[in-house]
Amino acid sequence: MHQPHDQVRPSIYYRYQVFDAWLPSRHSKTQKHQVVIAGAGPIGLVAALELARHGVASVVLESERQVSEGSRAIVFTRRSMEILQQVGVADRITQNGLPWRFGNSFYRGQRVFRMEAPFDDNDRFFPMINLQQQYLEEYLLDACRATGLIDLRWGNKLTSVSQDATGARLEIDTPEGPYTLQADWLVAADGARSGIRSGMDLKLEGNSYEGRFVIADIRVDLPLPTERLAFFDPDWNRGNTVLMHREPRSIWRVDYQLPEGETPEQALAPESLRQRIDAQLAMIGHAGTPWEMDWCSVYSARALTLPDYVHGRVLFTGDAAHLLPIFGVRGANTGFQDAQGLAWRLALVAQGLAPAALLESYSTERVGAAREIIDEAGKSTRFMTPPTQGFRLLRDAVLSLSLTQPFVGPLYHWRTSRPHEYRASPLNCAGDDNALFAAGPGHGAPPANVQLGPDDYLLDHIDHAFTLLYFSAEKAVSEALLAVAHAARQQGVPFSILAIGSSETVHGADQTLADTGSAVRLRYGVRAAGAAYLLRPDQHVCARWMTLDAERLQAALQTATMTTPTPSGVHA
Repeated sequence: MHQPHDQVRPSIYYRYQVFDAWLPSRHSKTQKHQVVIAGAGPIGLVAALELARHGVASVVLESERQVSEGSRAIVFTRRSMEILQQVGVADRITQNGLPWRFGNSFYRGQRVFRMEAPFDDNDRFFPMINLQQQYLEEYLLDACRATGLIDLRWGNKLTSVSQDATGARLEIDTPEGPYTLQADWLVAADGARSGIRSGMDLKLEGNSYEGRFVIADIRVDLPLPTERLAFFDPDWNRGNTVLMHREPRSIWRVDYQLPEGETPEQALAPESLRQRIDAQLAMIGHAGTPWEMDWCSVYSARALTLPDYVHGRVLFTGDAAHLLPIFGVRGANTGFQDAQGLAWRLALVAQGLAPAALLESYSTERVGAAREIIDEAGKSTRFMTPPTQGFRLLRDAVLSLSLTQPFVGPLYHWRTSRPHEYRASPLNCAGDDNALFAAGPGHGAPPANVQLGPDDYLLDHIDHAFTLLYFSAEKAVSEALLAVAHAARQQGVPFSILAIGSSETVHGADQTLADTGSAVRLRYGVRAAGAAYLLRPDQHVCARWMTLDAERLQAALQTATMTTPTPSGVHA
């Protein structure tokens, strides 16, 4: 029988809660479910919440009985915050997190590069915000409970998976013994050590780098701003790299590279930790400052992905699908995009509104994104942890030049995580006017936010539906366009019309937004009334037109859902 850890995890800043294990003897025998999600980390919970927004219930299996041990993922990007806004937790993160936008690289006591992430009035969220993963999971769990559609089963360990064309059979172990579940679809969100991935004998592709890092969370009072600090070749750790991030509640994250040949056991010995953290504090001018250890671990830099995220009835997401170096805050932030991109497709397929082939487009898009990230992350990782003597010589030359040559500084840029643009997605409309736009988000891009007024932004008005941004000067949406919208809704496909431009209500639109000063039109490259954008439920652009008619809108919807019209006009 599975016996998860039931002692409250120690922490000097976070109060853990041990949740009651879900036991089969205390619940109904209904064992057939549309969607089961393995893993109650941030990615699994976001996937469950996104499915719930589409009205799809899910069972979430978690082998442990507490949220994650240690701070783990601590930096969340602006795009991640936009996704987390959709599932209802962004406000709590903003209230309790530490926003920032500057990163600093130091060499031999000199700052040689200062990164400034873009930020202006049109951005609701800062480029980055720091918050420990335990808090994020807590907020997500509260949101899950509020839906009434998510069955969270603590202390339930998925031990085996078998599948056929109709679904998956799951063997679950609990503190009172095993039971069996039947699922139409299984979402594998069980993390970097995915038991589902290994049980299916699936291999990751890419590179594993030799450099190992200690990750340590300490409580210490330092009069420093919330900015990324990177130290190359410090006196106490020659040839290696040290990173520092400020976290809420007087916690600081210290990551330092280990000398070649040192084992994790040696690295995590209390005396080793004490000496090295003392040395780092001394190097930044705070020698002797008292500090207290909260949590520590060892990790290595890996840049790996599955070549396909869809395996029959099993769908991979987050770290179960790919392993990415932390440099550039890519792990969880990439996973949120996975979860959002998967959930809307799975909802349509599970509800019989789209063919299973739609899920293949999830794999195409996200594998492509992972490979692009791996390419970029590799550049950062090779600079942080040179894999060969040749790379080290080149890195050291750059470091030396940076002391006197400012042009070298940008080579330190850490190529932070960014939302992927699915320019080659099969869901993009081939017959639209994408090529005619001189500005604005193009095919496959996420939307551009625009401030409409005090505490009011464009993305606040875009929900889980296919959304038509309709730039119209008319008092009403045409009957032909309304007919397309009505037909989609009748079939169960969520569809919303957002009229932009008028200060008066546009009849037929679900919302009307006044575009004071034409800020939205300018940001979206709209030259005249009648233009439109179609956003997918994950908000990525799948079509845009200089002028729109019903036939073109219908064609774009069919492409984006991979459906085709029957002779009667009903989607198949």
